[in-house]
Amino acid sequence: MIVKREQSVTSSDPNIALASPRACLLGKPLEELRELVSTLGEPTYRASQIYHALYAERVRTIDEVSSLPADLRRRLGAVAHLFLPGVVRRHQSADGTVRYVLRLDGASRTNPTTVEAVFMPEEKRQTICISTQAGCAVNCQFCLTATLGLLRNLTAADILGQVMVALEDNRTALKPQTNVVLMGQGEPLLNYDAVMTALRILLDPKGLAISPKHVTLSTSGIIPGIEKLATETVRPKLAISLNASNDEQRNAIMPINRKYPLKDLLEACRTYPLRAWEHLTFEYVLLGGFNDHPEDARRVAKLISNLRAKVNLIPWNPGELPYHPPDAARVEVFRKILADKGHLVFVRYSRGQDVMAACGQLALLEAPELVRPQTL
Repeated sequence: MIVKREQSVTSSDPNIALASPRACLLGKPLEELRELVSTLGEPTYRASQIYHALYAERVRTIDEVSSLPADLRRRLGAVAHLFLPGVVRRHQSADGTVRYVLRLDGASRTNPTTVEAVFMPEEKRQTICISTQAGCAVNCQFCLTATLGLLRNLTAADILGQVMVALEDNRTALKPQTNVVLMGQGEPLLNYDAVMTALRILLDPKGLAISPKHVTLSTSGIIPGIEKLATETVRPKLAISLNASNDEQRNAIMPINRKYPLKDLLEACRTYPLRAWEHLTFEYVLLGGFNDHPEDARRVAKLISNLRAKVNLIPWNPGELPYHPPDAARVEVFRKILADKGHLVFVRYSRGQDVMAACGQLALLEAPELVRPQTL
């Protein structure tokens, strides 16, 4: 049996560094590394060596880039640094899930900047849930993250760093397959450039080498971002956070729906270019007595008709908000109505509820001083 535990890391930990004026190597694509080495008078192949060390070997310091001569490592260290997010605290669930509170680059003792990521081990794989913003501006009423408002966008280094820390921290127990879901704090498509820079490195066979089949970006329905993502050569799978069966309902719990209503959102989904192996995912958080009625299920079935899609039903996870989880019997009725209409549908019970690591629970509970609400 795994015992719930907390582990603190003091400010003396070398991973919790103060802000540095030097360039951060993490998050830089190959083209930017080429520009950097050229300023040092080095041939461009040195950039490929650094890129491989950063992302394939996952080194933690510049001194570990053994393919570079010692003198070049010294000169590189004078103009750049390699910062991985520092583990401020680990919260380990009884089910093996770990919620990480991570300190990001640019943090100081007087200006802390933290974010959360979740590591979920399974029998044959592990899933890492990462954040793309600190806090969130979309203000979904059933999500604890919304209570933070938007603190700031994360950089590509911040985003990649969450994956790398989780992999390193669990190195000895990793399974063959790693899934990454952009479903933590924030709306990924409102931080588009940094998210895509990180994803291109994450999905690059010469980078972190995660398959596009194993990476999912979840959006509340930012239509311009969906349309832009559709044009990308390298991209993850797409998940739409639906959570309602009509506009009136969705307006009440997802204010973003007033800007991007269901009719327009579903049209963007219908024109989205799916790859041969791909389905759209619709996520539907079931709020007891609000959106879990049989007529809701029938309306959802109609909304997503003629789409190659699957539906993940997610019973609401408890938090200090005016909602409650649905009855198990209502969940099953909802699922069966969708299945009988010919839709792929799954019930996803979130893990890590006992350490506030489940879907919609990430809210920096140990850092209330960070809360400076900004919402759309």
